[in-house]
Amino acid sequence: MKNKTSILIVASVAFVAIVVISFAMTSDVFRDAPDPDAPTDQVAVELVADGFVSPVGYVSADDGTGRMFVVDQVGLVEIVDDEGNLIEGSFLDIRERIVNLSPGYDERGLLGLAFHPNFDMNGRFFVHYSAPLREGAPEGWDHTSVISEFSVDEDNPNVADPNSERIMITFDQPQSNHNGGHIVFGPDGSLYIPLGDGGGSGDEGLGHPDMGNGQDISTPLGSILRIDVNQEGSYSVPLDNPFVDDEEGLDEIFAYGFRNPYHISFDRGGDNELFVADVGEDLWEEVNIVRAGGNYGWNIREGTHCFDPDDPTDPPDECPTIGARGEDLIDPIFEYRNARHDGLGVAIVGGYVYRGEILTGLEGDYVFADWSRGFEGGDGSVFAATLEDNEWSMRELSVSNGNDEGRLGLFIKGVGEDADGELYLLATENSGPSGNTGRIYRIVDFDEPDDEPDEVTIRMEDNAFDPEVVTVSEGTEVRWINEGAEIHTVTSEGNFDSGNVEAGETFIHTFDQSGTFDYICTLHPGMEGTVVVE
Repeated sequence: MKNKTSILIVASVAFVAIVVISFAMTSDVFRDAPDPDAPTDQVAVELVADGFVSPVGYVSADDGTGRMFVVDQVGLVEIVDDEGNLIEGSFLDIRERIVNLSPGYDERGLLGLAFHPNFDMNGRFFVHYSAPLREGAPEGWDHTSVISEFSVDEDNPNVADPNSERIMITFDQPQSNHNGGHIVFGPDGSLYIPLGDGGGSGDEGLGHPDMGNGQDISTPLGSILRIDVNQEGSYSVPLDNPFVDDEEGLDEIFAYGFRNPYHISFDRGGDNELFVADVGEDLWEEVNIVRAGGNYGWNIREGTHCFDPDDPTDPPDECPTIGARGEDLIDPIFEYRNARHDGLGVAIVGGYVYRGEILTGLEGDYVFADWSRGFEGGDGSVFAATLEDNEWSMRELSVSNGNDEGRLGLFIKGVGEDADGELYLLATENSGPSGNTGRIYRIVDFDEPDDEPDEVTIRMEDNAFDPEVVTVSEGTEVRWINEGAEIHTVTSEGNFDSGNVEAGETFIHTFDQSGTFDYICTLHPGMEGTVVVE
């Protein structure tokens, strides 16, 4: 497999014994929990577009057009133009090329999109998706991951040429989960590809060597890959990749020791560091700053803690601090406990170092999200991590127009970034790729409410509501005043019911949740109105 420019990589099942030279004592202290006495930052969200199935990426082509590209897990890429309008028709449709997805929950599908740094000139872009298991793959395995190149249609910049696909690399996957996700070009012009450990539990079982794929540098699984796509016909390996001159390791590997690096991103400022959000097993979610050749610990460790594949919820007190080659295991920059064990969320979905202008006080912070605090209903959270005195600390960002607990109240499936460095949340009401509740929200600054809530008055006279339609913000108090001689009612099924409002009387209702509320007068057919709450 080494020294080739086009490869089909199958996970190795070779065994390499882990050499235990030294041990580390670990504790079960939740050392990176947000300080309960620290102030909680507040942000708000604005709806940009909706109607998607399962949006997992929101990517800028950075071509000067202001367009944003929505990566829908089901195999579609849609475009939102620079005015926030969804362009009719799909930019790319590869639904027939991906594996059949389970509507209840699935980690496969169209997972990543990256535009070539010179996209505005060459029209090239790359996708990461899950295809049906290829012919000749190991028996009993689940699917084949694909990294492909496409080109834009020469006559329409809003449509990709579906016949232009050029498959760069394929990876056979033993299980359906832990596929990694977001691919990205680095500041060096190379394409970085995150791959999970192959799935299952504990990095064990079918398709997993005794040491685990995360610790095996002869397989791409459990690694971040780095390739050069500027070679005509296929790709090449950058000569400074850490294992180019190593007979044991794959040339393409940039770093390893990951469980499921779902989201990766480069800081567009500072030192352009590579941030990798790695989804944990049972106890810990983590974020790493990744450097060439680093071993980030899985499955010897989960976060900074020892890990036992046979008992994942009861980690041992001692475990190696080095890998099989004698290399140090690198700790994450911060971690947090999984919500299934008194923590903050069940799966980190990653984010970006904030370099935009509208989020006051978050410049230079790593802003990220977690999928949900539970599986029964979406309860995604937003966080920020700050580097101070060479240590990272994290805090939750309260979403002011989210649910009562300050969270979004939906499953968060990704975080997006536009060409200006502003950030977006990708969310749905469903845990799996089904329905059409997928939404894109822009994260914006929280505006302090006035001391007194806004008031809006609607008059009832001559058997009509005046005005018939009003648009208000959350927390607005709406007053209906009966200025006529007849009795009226103000009734919205399941929301509010005034009963009889006599002449000269007033009915008041405060709208605390967003939505569209149609109402009628039950005593006078055709007397209708609407309150839109944003």
